[in-house]
Amino acid sequence: MKRAVFLDRDGTIIEEKLYLHRPEEVAIFSDAPGALKRLQTAGFLLVIITNQSGVGRGYFRLEDVKRVHEHLLQKLRERGVDFAKVYIAPEAPDQPSHGRKPSPQFLFEARDELGLDLSQCYMIGDKLVDLECGWNGGVKKSILVRTGYGAEVVNKSPDKLKRALVVNNLASAADWILRPSESSQRAAVGQPDPTRL
Repeated sequence: MKRAVFLDRDGTIIEEKLYLHRPEEVAIFSDAPGALKRLQTAGFLLVIITNQSGVGRGYFRLEDVKRVHEHLLQKLRERGVDFAKVYIAPEAPDQPSHGRKPSPQFLFEARDELGLDLSQCYMIGDKLVDLECGWNGGVKKSILVRTGYGAEVVNKSPDKLKRALVVNNLASAADWILRPSESSQRAAVGQPDPTRL
């Protein structure tokens, strides 16, 4: 069985820009390519799961989202990063949806398509729905990054983050995922994990 890291897009890999739909507006966080490459090198498949309600709201088309992804994936490919799959939920919040987060449906599809053990996978995002998607899908850990809306979530809903790991950015998330023995040793001697709330 394979392992994967599921990632939200906006606010996690790229800068949050409200209803982004133009490739030229994509701004990749400076730490993201290196962090993703390290996870990939360690044997994790990389999967994007993104809610794009701007399509359902009529602000832009699904084709616009796909062009943004083509641009993003090409830029990351130039840095040696390849994604196994990209899942898009284009519906607005009030519309019936097959996979809109916090639904874990896309995690289950990725499990079946890619041969994943979800209990050994991770979910990284900047919103509660990202964390809930991971929890609902049974991943090993849901990780909140403080980029994007993450810092706001930490300030407004700290009580909802008790099951989550909170880190500064994608690089910090990769550090934690790739150093499980270090975290285990710290826990064994009763030292707090500085990356937790």
